[in-house]
Amino acid sequence: MQPRILLNSKVLDITIKRLARQLIENHGDFENTVLIGLQPRGIQLADRLHAELKRVLSGAKIDLGYLDVSFYRDDFRRRDEPITVSETTIDFEIENKKVIMIDDVLYTGRTIRSGMDALMDFGRPKKVEFLVLIDRRFSRQLPIQADYVGRTVDSVVSERVDVNLDNEGHVVLKTIDDE
Repeated sequence: MQPRILLNSKVLDITIKRLARQLIENHGDFENTVLIGLQPRGIQLADRLHAELKRVLSGAKIDLGYLDVSFYRDDFRRRDEPITVSETTIDFEIENKKVIMIDDVLYTGRTIRSGMDALMDFGRPKKVEFLVLIDRRFSRQLPIQADYVGRTVDSVVSERVDVNLDNEGHVVLKTIDDE
């Protein structure tokens, strides 16, 4: 089956701008709100959103961190290969702040659950919200939903969503057999 383009570079850019505007509508100048990108793939989206927010809210201080959830996953001991661990970088307080966790694709819900567990090691946020570029609905294993969604996609288990945010970027849905 031929890969299907979900978001080309132009639509991806528009989607990121829309998500940034939604965040501004709900969080104003980000005085009490921080962004946390989930390693490894959520950080590119977090970087792009952060840049857009800084562009629109010139002069605003918007904290951005990266969170690795590898050892919080419920399947990390079940893998045949060792886990590739990424760096966690949170050099600001999250205690009593609004935290927006960011990832590229919401599929089973297990990564964001792991992210919430990992986040609690850094303090108790006032509120946690979740932003995702692609929501693969109908595939949840946990009762988790995103507060901000770039695009919702109906897909089957044999399909994979590939998000490329380098340079111009694009998002493609393809059958796993095509890889």
